[in-house]
Amino acid sequence: MTEKIVYKSLVTENLSAQIAENVREAIVSGRLQVNDRLPTEEELAVRFNVSRPTIREALKRLAAQNLIRSRRGPSGGAFVNHPSWQDVAQALSVSTMLLTSMGEFNLNEIADARQELGIVCSRMAARLRDQQDLAAMDEELATQQGADLSDVDFCGSDVRFHHAVVQATKNRVLRLVMVGVTEALQPIANLVSFRFSERKKIIAQHERLYKAIEQRDPDKAAAVIVDQMAYLRDIYGRAETLLRRRKAAAG
Repeated sequence: MTEKIVYKSLVTENLSAQIAENVREAIVSGRLQVNDRLPTEEELAVRFNVSRPTIREALKRLAAQNLIRSRRGPSGGAFVNHPSWQDVAQALSVSTMLLTSMGEFNLNEIADARQELGIVCSRMAARLRDQQDLAAMDEELATQQGADLSDVDFCGSDVRFHHAVVQATKNRVLRLVMVGVTEALQPIANLVSFRFSERKKIIAQHERLYKAIEQRDPDKAAAVIVDQMAYLRDIYGRAETLLRRRKAAAG
């Protein structure tokens, strides 16, 4: 089966990246199936008319994307992988955190994304939640009441609370999309702006959201998200002003 795969021709620059993209397209299109064995390094080198080190670099790129896995031994080689949901979510989270730290997203964009996606998730959670979902939210509410809870731990609990809301949607696509907001962007935004926030207000917002979801009231749940984001936008604005001042002073 793998012998029938037709790959695109290459240009001279960045050969390993082009080879990796050729193989990736074959996997995504279904021409290479999960658990299919890729040709050997030598065979790929002949097909693409490149050196084996170039092939190894291409395979490293594919492995880094969790698209292939290697197995040693007589029956070993490189095989098409079946990434788990956790693998994809982690890769998305890390990539989003990296882009945010590099300034690709500003806090206003984060707020827009959190509000619109949060409204969708809260409304679905209010309709579909079960007792296990409520218990997960309630556990985080109890954690957030801790007087000796550090800022970092409070941010972590905040993330877990919103993650529990997303879990309650029972929608795996939303769960994956929201990883970038609840597990990557939100902690960064929180750690930048916590000095301006008041925990009691955030906890009160969480409690209102919990109640709306518990009562299966989608409109009330969505209204809480809007109120929360209005509050957070003000915090984000002040945080960004502080960051600009720090950069100006440093530079």
